[in-house]
Amino acid sequence: WETVDGAVLRKQPESIHLLERQLKKHKPHFLSLFKNPVSFFLRNDVNLLTVMSVLLFLGEQQQPYFPGLTRGLVAVLLYWDGKLCMANSLRTLIQSRHGKTFTLDLSGELVALTTRFTDELMNQGLTKRILSLVSDISVTREFERLQKERGLGNEKHRKEVSELIKECRQALADSLFSWTCQSPLTKEDTLALIIHLETVTTQADGSLDSVSLALVMALLYCLDVSFIEQGTEDREDLLQAMPLLTERQYVSAVHSRLMDGQPWKLPGLQAVCRLTWALSLRILSQLPQALVEFTEADEVLADQALLGDVFLFMKEGMLKCESFFQEEFYIRRLHSLITDFLALMPMKVKQLRSRADEDARLVHMSLQMDGELPTSLHKDLDHLMILIGEFYSKDPFGLELGLEFWCPTESLQHTTLHGSYLGMALQRPPHKQVVLSKFVRQMGDLLPSTLYISYVRMLKGLSNGPQCAHYCFSLLKTNGATHSKCVSGNPVSWEHFFHSLMLYHENLRRDLPNLDAAHYRHMHLRGITQRELDGLTSFLQLLTTIISWSENARLALCEHPQWTPGVVMLGLLQCSIPPILKAELLHCLAACGKSPEIAASLWQSLEYTQILQTVKAPGQRQAAGIEVELNEIESSCEEYPLTRGFCHLISTLVENSVSVNLGAGLRVPGFQPYLNFLRDSVFLPFPTRAYRHPAEKWEVADAVLEVFHKLLRDYEPQPSDFVQEMVELQGEQVPTHKPPGHSIMFHLLNDSPTLALCLSLLEEGVRQLDTYAPFPGKKSLESAVLHCLCLLDLALQKEVVFMDLLRESQSSLLVSPLEQLLQGVSAQTRRADHIVNIARYLYHSSSNPEAAFQSAKILRRIANYPNIQMRLVGDFTHDQAVSEKLMAGFVECLDNEDAEEWTEKEDESDQQMKTAHIRHKTQIHILNLLITSLELKTPNLALYLLGYEVKKPVSCTTLQDPGVLGCPRSCLHAILSLLQKGTDKRSGPVLTQQAPHLAELCYQVIYQLCACQDTSGPTMRYLRTSQDFLFSHLQHLPFTPSKYQLIIAVLSQMSWLMKTAAIELRVTSLNRQRSHTQRLINLLLDDQPLAQHAADGESGMEEENRTVSGFLHFDTVSKVRRKLLSVLDAIDFSQDMPELLQLDFFERTLIEQVISNCEHVNEQGHTVCNIKLLHRVLVAEINALQGMAAIGQRPLLIEEVNSILQQVVERNRVRRSLSAKRHTLQSWRNLVETLLTACPTDVIPADDRQLIIRDLLLDLHDKILSEDAAGELMPIVAGAVFTLTAHLSQSVLSEQQQGAGLETSSGFASIANSALHLILRKLLNFILSTGGGYPRLRTHLYGSLLYYLQIAQKPDEPDTLQTAMWERLTAPEDSFSKLQMENLAIIESYGNALMVVVCGDACDGHEISRMLALAVLDRILSIDRQNQWLLFICNSGYLRSLVESLRQDDAALQSLLTPQPPLLKPLYIYESKMALLTRVAKTEQGAVELLRCGLVAQLIECQVFDMVPDSDSHRLMRDTSGFIPSPLDRYRQILLPSLRLLQVILTSTSMNHQQGALQVLQWLIVHGDTIQSLLRCQDLSLGALKELSLLTGIISKTALPGELIIIHRIRIHCGDRPIHRLADLVVSQPSLYLSCVQVCANIMQYCQTLLLQSSAQAQFSICLFSPSGTEPAGRDAGHTDLPSSLPSLSYSRLPSLGLVLYLLKNCAADFFRFHQSHRQNLSKLQSLDQLPPEELKELCQGLVSGPGGVEKISSVQRSLLAKRRLVQLINNRAKLLALCSYIIETCLFVLWRHLEYYLLHCVPTDPKHSFGLQPSGSRGLNLSKVSQQDLDLLKSDIAAGFGEVLQRKLLEVEGLYSQVRSRYTFIQALVRRIRGLLQQPKT
Repeated sequence: WETVDGAVLRKQPESIHLLERQLKKHKPHFLSLFKNPVSFFLRNDVNLLTVMSVLLFLGEQQQPYFPGLTRGLVAVLLYWDGKLCMANSLRTLIQSRHGKTFTLDLSGELVALTTRFTDELMNQGLTKRILSLVSDISVTREFERLQKERGLGNEKHRKEVSELIKECRQALADSLFSWTCQSPLTKEDTLALIIHLETVTTQADGSLDSVSLALVMALLYCLDVSFIEQGTEDREDLLQAMPLLTERQYVSAVHSRLMDGQPWKLPGLQAVCRLTWALSLRILSQLPQALVEFTEADEVLADQALLGDVFLFMKEGMLKCESFFQEEFYIRRLHSLITDFLALMPMKVKQLRSRADEDARLVHMSLQMDGELPTSLHKDLDHLMILIGEFYSKDPFGLELGLEFWCPTESLQHTTLHGSYLGMALQRPPHKQVVLSKFVRQMGDLLPSTLYISYVRMLKGLSNGPQCAHYCFSLLKTNGATHSKCVSGNPVSWEHFFHSLMLYHENLRRDLPNLDAAHYRHMHLRGITQRELDGLTSFLQLLTTIISWSENARLALCEHPQWTPGVVMLGLLQCSIPPILKAELLHCLAACGKSPEIAASLWQSLEYTQILQTVKAPGQRQAAGIEVELNEIESSCEEYPLTRGFCHLISTLVENSVSVNLGAGLRVPGFQPYLNFLRDSVFLPFPTRAYRHPAEKWEVADAVLEVFHKLLRDYEPQPSDFVQEMVELQGEQVPTHKPPGHSIMFHLLNDSPTLALCLSLLEEGVRQLDTYAPFPGKKSLESAVLHCLCLLDLALQKEVVFMDLLRESQSSLLVSPLEQLLQGVSAQTRRADHIVNIARYLYHSSSNPEAAFQSAKILRRIANYPNIQMRLVGDFTHDQAVSEKLMAGFVECLDNEDAEEWTEKEDESDQQMKTAHIRHKTQIHILNLLITSLELKTPNLALYLLGYEVKKPVSCTTLQDPGVLGCPRSCLHAILSLLQKGTDKRSGPVLTQQAPHLAELCYQVIYQLCACQDTSGPTMRYLRTSQDFLFSHLQHLPFTPSKYQLIIAVLSQMSWLMKTAAIELRVTSLNRQRSHTQRLINLLLDDQPLAQHAADGESGMEEENRTVSGFLHFDTVSKVRRKLLSVLDAIDFSQDMPELLQLDFFERTLIEQVISNCEHVNEQGHTVCNIKLLHRVLVAEINALQGMAAIGQRPLLIEEVNSILQQVVERNRVRRSLSAKRHTLQSWRNLVETLLTACPTDVIPADDRQLIIRDLLLDLHDKILSEDAAGELMPIVAGAVFTLTAHLSQSVLSEQQQGAGLETSSGFASIANSALHLILRKLLNFILSTGGGYPRLRTHLYGSLLYYLQIAQKPDEPDTLQTAMWERLTAPEDSFSKLQMENLAIIESYGNALMVVVCGDACDGHEISRMLALAVLDRILSIDRQNQWLLFICNSGYLRSLVESLRQDDAALQSLLTPQPPLLKPLYIYESKMALLTRVAKTEQGAVELLRCGLVAQLIECQVFDMVPDSDSHRLMRDTSGFIPSPLDRYRQILLPSLRLLQVILTSTSMNHQQGALQVLQWLIVHGDTIQSLLRCQDLSLGALKELSLLTGIISKTALPGELIIIHRIRIHCGDRPIHRLADLVVSQPSLYLSCVQVCANIMQYCQTLLLQSSAQAQFSICLFSPSGTEPAGRDAGHTDLPSSLPSLSYSRLPSLGLVLYLLKNCAADFFRFHQSHRQNLSKLQSLDQLPPEELKELCQGLVSGPGGVEKISSVQRSLLAKRRLVQLINNRAKLLALCSYIIETCLFVLWRHLEYYLLHCVPTDPKHSFGLQPSGSRGLNLSKVSQQDLDLLKSDIAAGFGEVLQRKLLEVEGLYSQVRSRYTFIQALVRRIRGLLQQPKT
């Protein structure tokens, strides 16, 4: 059935071949139609058992779809459902044939296929098989059999089985009907059909059942030759194929069978067939090859038909059948039959009229003589007229076939008139139309009274439709105009009718009998006779029909100045006439009230006539008017036509509006009295009244609830409704009435009788529906229930605003929220089950879709309240049976296959489509209910409906397929089956095309379940194992919308799906479910066609083949686009923006303000404008205008309002579109980032990874850089570019580390250099395209640029100490520097434009943007050998700006040193700035420029350097997380960059530029106190040592000639003590040793500088160390050659020369230790693969934080980390060796200089004097008094310390190191000199 449906009804192109296969396969089943054992419960052979077991097995499988049924009962349903599918397929195949009646507009290939197939079936006796099945199968018979075998279940099951059986019979009969519509039957088949019809009987009400009707219509079409008269193209072919025209035997056989005198079971049916045959013969007689012997019998046949009451049977037997008006071709055939009779047999019609006139005379005579009426009256014409009236009064398809009875007499200048032969006024109408028109007119001429009612009824039928009504109105107008204004004119005219009505009114309104009244005709008795009553009723119905359809007629009649119908009718309502007539008058007034202008006057007239008494006269005790009639007359009669009529009138009048001044002057104005009557007298008592016809009870309820619904629907709460206003009435102030909607709201928001009755009506309704039995008034009850549900929905919708306004008004009204009232206890059941009752309507969605829709809407509104959700879960799960029903109801609504999404082009009048859209909207509401609930805390309604645990923790749920372990079918299963449909076909999920918005919500629900922590585990397990959900959907990405309007929904679908996929990738990666991850990644990233991969996704042969083909560099299969890129292609980056408003009357700025005021955030999170609210505001504005000019311009203003609204609708669409694109792009980015970040790196090979990232980057850039790309998408793209570039950099880096592809032919790495250059160009273009705006967006782009530039940054290489400096300088260019140069060339090609953007951001961008721009500048300057950028920033003032900003940063930096700092942003920006300035200072040109810009002056003014925090006081305030550094650390973060910068400036400006050194010295002096405190610091932390090393470095470099006094002040503090303490560190903390050694080196450099600057010759230089050669005591216990005690020298603070010797020794020892370590590490690095795992782990431990971190790393990663660690260690040792070598050289020089002075030039004095400064005026620090003993001791000590061992060591150092790295033979020379000095004899 699905195949047939897809190919024929849905016209799927790919289904034709599938259909052909299926038809071949199932042909035997069609031939032996329904031949499976129909009574399979009664037979007992092996074949039967097989069938039963199969059915039971299927029943068990399908059981979850039928909750509450056993597998046997399900098997019964499946058995009949299978038969139905067979019958439906047969019917559809036959309908697709080419034929004479209709076409399905299918392809020729398909039609040929189905025609050929069905011809074969028909040739093998299909007709007889169908007729025998229709006779054999009957519901009663089948039910008896099933009952016997216990094959029937509950009421629902019985109903479903009976429906299936009925539908099977119907489908079979329809198949035959469809065949005869298109093709003729053979003679045998036609006779078989006639024989079958001979035995047909009617139902209890005298009408045919729908199956018999289909067979009757089949015969009527079989005998139809009317197509001969239509000049269609294929007329000749059809004539040839028609046995009626070509086969004499056929005609003879049919003719003799129908002429046969044998009566049928239904003589009326026989008469219909005879009349049909007679008309066919009459048409045949007009053909040239006429069959004369048969055609002459047409008169006889027609007479026989008339004798059989043919027209009566048509009305009673055919029209009364429910299905008659549901089939367009039934209607067309009967229309053709009636019109053919009137047109082809005019003599018969004339004969009928003559007989009717004769009968009328007989009746008149018998009435005159007071005799009995004659019995043998011919009522054929009467029946014909009534048949025409009945037949044309219903027009469900809007065919307006009655137009053929009207012939336009004048040229109609009416644009809306179109129909058969109209609109062409000058063309002569067809003959048939002229005849039919004449029939209508002639029948009305001299009309006998006996035919009056029939004729009026006929006119009523023929005026059904806008044009027909117009013609009928003209006819009655013409009839009246041709006669004088006396009563004896044409009785069927407006003139006559309204005149009579006025006379009735005149007569009846007199209270007492009046003798003068005798001259009125008809009025000889008081009151109205039954015949007059019927006549009046008929004419009123005709009037109602005409004015309902035609507005012109309505205005012409209702506003007629002479007849004043409204006044007369309202007058008659006050008279004593039967309620039935009053009801008709009210219905007629209601039709008048359709026009707003008439409605307004009707309200006034209604109030004036007091039909409902709203003003009581003084002293009046009892009520009058309609209230009395209801309570006394209608209640006693137990019939309520007047009440229903009144409700109908009020319902129509409130459609337009209710005047607020209604009844002003006589009472408090307003609608309230009418509302009170409807509520208190009609609605509340309706359940307790007695009813003669049970159906009327529900009709009354329906009528009154309709009024309430309309009043509440049109009510918008206003602040004025809550303010009690007063009005003056008869001299006193009385409170005014509130609007009627306010009153209804008030009653619904209180525990009022109205609300209680509405809820009890809902309970009654669901109870009645649960019986599944037909009952009187079922339709009205369903309608009443629907109105109740709508009232509750509207109240829930409006209550928030209502209660807010009530609260603000401080009124004394008390109301409760409706959702709380709905939780109240029901009076009937004594349980709180109101909401459950509302939800139970979902269970009846198949029979009552609108109620289910409203129910879903209400539940969705209630679901927004979290506190109610938990109670609801309890209420829904309290009773097991109810719980199952509710679940089944929700699932049934979601499963519904008839639901269809609304599209703009569809016609809303098609009831079937309307129902399909309602079903669709119900699904939407249920899904929104689930989405809303899932966001609330557990337990919630969504979890219960989706099948999760609500009584245990949600994460304990184990989801199963429906039926497994008793798991019921839940909403989750329904959603998945909706989505999964079509995933196995190439076209992809069907739902995404057929119902995109529904699919979007389904995907959203799935995503929410996967994203929620509680539900994620169970859901993803189930989707992965049972459904293979993600793979099956992702393979169809990207989805393509069937229409452009649906693009937003399709984008959202993809968005939710990709977000879910990202979660799946993350979860499977974490759980190490490698095959799942690999399969999804292959699907998303492969550029090989999908067919290459095995279905199960396991990597087998395909994987090997791929690697081989990759290795050989050629592909046998062409590449396809990666799925991720295809998805990106599906997002259109361009967005058409609406044009600016063009306004003539309104002020644009004000309108924009109004529009922004009307904006709100909708459910999807989009900011949109509320169109309805905007419309109200603008219309109110127009209405407020005064004066004639405003009235004249009103149409123009309205037009402008419409253009504004259209513009705003377009804006909303654009916003939604942009939002959808953003959302999809963001999801795409999430998926890409998850792929690259969360999945194991080895899942995507490194070379593939680079190419994938390249493709993604280039495509992203291409899309965003296109001219029409929307700026709103840029931030997301920039973020994605940042991530991708980071991963590209990381991937290239890891490839470099693994040593693969370092120097490949194509370029740098796996990715070619050209691709890298292209990426760089696009990235720079992107930066430039963001121009002046988007500063934050550029943050991502700068980050991307930094990552990109990092690719060309050479990684750390081990310093092997083998290559000399000049060798490194003259080394050939490597790939890194090559790429770096190429990058620079590209950057420089962009010129100043790029420089301006980057420098601008660096100076005054957003904080993060500034930091990154500074970093970019730093990076570019580092590779810019030509200094182009440096020149630019210097010349354009950016550098000065940066330097000057340091002073402004001072205050912010000071605030950072408080214990609880504000944001750390200023610190990070400061660090970035200092890093850049340091980079600038590294070139001499830059350093000079910085000095010129006043950098040091700025730093001098910064006070932050003097704010050293106290380390102890803040220890308690430390941030436990470790993220925020302590105040001292923050201070160091500020100080150290400045010290580094100063040091770099000193180095760059070199000794020739004393300017730099002077400025830095000035900084040292200004901050001298701080620096002294830092130098005195006892702290030996790494930070303190870094401070010390930098400070000592700066001091050593600023030692200028002439500044020795200042230097000395500082020198004293870094003199003796630090060196002693640093020597300590050598032993205690080797990790800090580098800083210590650096400090030592700085101090020794300082000493060397001082010595060199004081004098070139030793005798004039200053002495820095005292002449004591004793090494410090207690430094090293191992040195036995040191003296055990030092002589008690009373020298000054100067350190002893022994300290230098001590340092020399230690450095020499350390040198060898580090040299050994360096060599070991180098050998480890060279044999890294052979290192044992323990050693690798140990090496990694230095780089991996956290316990067990190393265990989690893969072996490849581990060796990479070990390699990095070894390089670090090697380079660290190399630095230490360099420093040790330097210290050794410097110590030797200092030692030599001092020894030379002391031993050669110093003159000894009295030993009692101490060391001291020379008198003032002396230049240096000289020793004034040194004794000879001191000198001797010095010589002996130094000689002892500077022994052979040390000398050998020092010379070895030179051999090992200085040869390559330092001044060769320098150590050798100094050692020789020192040795010479020590060996000199005493003088």
